[in-house]
Amino acid sequence: MGILLAPLRAVQLARGTLFPWVPMFIGCGVAIWFAWPSEPAPVAYLGLAAAVLVLAVAALRGPDLARPLLVALACIAVGGLAAGFRGHAVQAPALEFRYYGPVQGRIIGIDRSGSDALRLTLDRVVLDRVAPNRTPLRVRVSVAGEPAFQPGQVVLLTAHLSAPEGPVEPGGFDFRRMAYFNQLGAVGYTRTPVMLWAEAEPGTQLINRLRSAMGAGMRAQMPSQAGAFAAGAMTGDRSGITLDTVQALRDSNLAHLLAISGMNLAFLIGFTFALIRYGVALVPVLALRVDARKVAAVLSLGVAWFYLLLSGSNVATERAFIMVAVMLGAVLLDRRALTLRSVAIAGVIILLWQPESLLSPGFQMSFAATVALIAGFGGLDGAVMRERLPRWVLPLFTLVLSSVLAGAATAPFAAAHFNRFTDYGLLANLLTVPVMSLVMAAGAVAALLTPLGLEALPLWVMEQASRWILFIAHWIAGLEGSVTPIKSPGPWVLPLISFGGAWIILWRGRARLAGLVPVAAALVLWSVAHRPLVLIESQAALVGRMGDQGRALSAANGAGFAAENWLADDGDLATQDQAAERAGFTGPKGRRAFDLGGLRAVSLTGKAAEAALPAACAAADLVVIGAWLEAPAPAGCLVIDRASLAQSGSLAVDVIDGGLRITPARRALRLWSGPGAPVPVTLLPRPDALLAAADP
Repeated sequence: MGILLAPLRAVQLARGTLFPWVPMFIGCGVAIWFAWPSEPAPVAYLGLAAAVLVLAVAALRGPDLARPLLVALACIAVGGLAAGFRGHAVQAPALEFRYYGPVQGRIIGIDRSGSDALRLTLDRVVLDRVAPNRTPLRVRVSVAGEPAFQPGQVVLLTAHLSAPEGPVEPGGFDFRRMAYFNQLGAVGYTRTPVMLWAEAEPGTQLINRLRSAMGAGMRAQMPSQAGAFAAGAMTGDRSGITLDTVQALRDSNLAHLLAISGMNLAFLIGFTFALIRYGVALVPVLALRVDARKVAAVLSLGVAWFYLLLSGSNVATERAFIMVAVMLGAVLLDRRALTLRSVAIAGVIILLWQPESLLSPGFQMSFAATVALIAGFGGLDGAVMRERLPRWVLPLFTLVLSSVLAGAATAPFAAAHFNRFTDYGLLANLLTVPVMSLVMAAGAVAALLTPLGLEALPLWVMEQASRWILFIAHWIAGLEGSVTPIKSPGPWVLPLISFGGAWIILWRGRARLAGLVPVAAALVLWSVAHRPLVLIESQAALVGRMGDQGRALSAANGAGFAAENWLADDGDLATQDQAAERAGFTGPKGRRAFDLGGLRAVSLTGKAAEAALPAACAAADLVVIGAWLEAPAPAGCLVIDRASLAQSGSLAVDVIDGGLRITPARRALRLWSGPGAPVPVTLLPRPDALLAAADP
């Protein structure tokens, strides 16, 4: 019995340091809700609410020994409740069919797609012959050229629209889920000019218009990619940044400089706080009557709030703002400013407000870096450091240590989400992070001097600092071996790493070393992560087969998003056209044959696909066809057409014990899944069973 109670006694002894675990358990509840195989019934939420009340009362009135466990269980239930409430609160129509026709809407966002096309996000959408209650609240359209539009303007265009796609493979990133929580009900493109229908209404979209105006003004003063980078880092308007620049920043591990995260906000608020504090100190009348630190804290909080709105309020900026608010509040109350408790408060607020952010790389990397930095520097004795290290060494030591800590903490999450490790990322950050503080400081000075017409000099400084950052980014990205590809991990890898890392940092004493066990287990699971033998794209436009050279693709173009993600998840740096040249497929374009565990398989695409189906079915056991079949498929083979893929989403096919395992991407019916029923995994143990399944 004593052995069973030992963990509870250890937790009891740790009381007073347990609050940082609260967001961890709330996050567990959120994760369970998202991983649930079907949409919870209303009675489930009533049960969770009742559980929270019972556990809260038990924690208040029960024995002290059990209190931490009861609070942990209550936090898990609160996480599930928060996720369910948020999921139903943001529910909005999604387009249920492919639409081509006129689109009218108000611009609320301007950015760039992964293919470097300018994109407009619209609200107040009007679609021809679509009822208002079935019209998406927001749509996003890629446009041709570089039209000069501003947020708030109403535009008219002719576009191809469809509902956001689901994962490109089972277990992959679910863009449809992300779009659901952003109330983005349709995405598409237009090849025709975009017409201005009406100017922005007075008093609407003020922040978006200000962001766009500031970005455009900065790019006009600094007409280069350095100016576009500076505008993106300062305002969040990245519409002027080219794909080449973005790729260089990614390959050099400097993309975080554009994320407007804690570092950007820290540079800006640190400069603002120092400017106000020492400005007050220079005025004796004020300095003798007010506390300069507290005046600086109040005004800096206002600047932080304005910058949060201006930057677009992404998760990393929200986390940074909450921590800055807690830190400045501590200054006002004469308390310690930066602790793990402030990170935990930020985590609790964001998880309860936007539970879906738990699944985003921005949330995971931002919190991992912040916790590692606070714990790392908190473990050092500042007084001892100042005594043992020369004064001129301290800034360099701080820079190196912060880069190492943040890089080590975020590396697993970056590798898992972006399938790459930047080998020279530490060097790139050491050479650019100090200069980034100059970019933010010069931007703040330029903003102050713009009403006086004196912004030219700080903008010049800002541009030169940005040029240096981009020079380093391109140089590092161009080095041989600058990027090491990483294959995607299994579903348990990141949770184990997160739990193990949190245990090592948050626990006290030698028992913290136990956190190495889940981390080691995660790395082992990652090293043996399985990749499917064959992947079939949701429109049947592309098939990928794993071979000795890596994944071979059935076509050199088309379905580029799926191709890019498949190769990245494989840990493969090849492009689609390079993968299409690999051995694995034979036959002419539009009729590509491949081997599937001893079975003959064919991928048919193009206008002649349906006409070629009978001959293909006579020669193959499995046919993947990029067409909607209205007539029954020919006997003698199993046919996967666009109608079946519309229900299942992308497919993964593996050979197991001489048979086939077909895994659909759409295996659960959730709020964001769209119409239809979930599709189960199909097990076909023998080739003759495959043929029997196709025989009517």
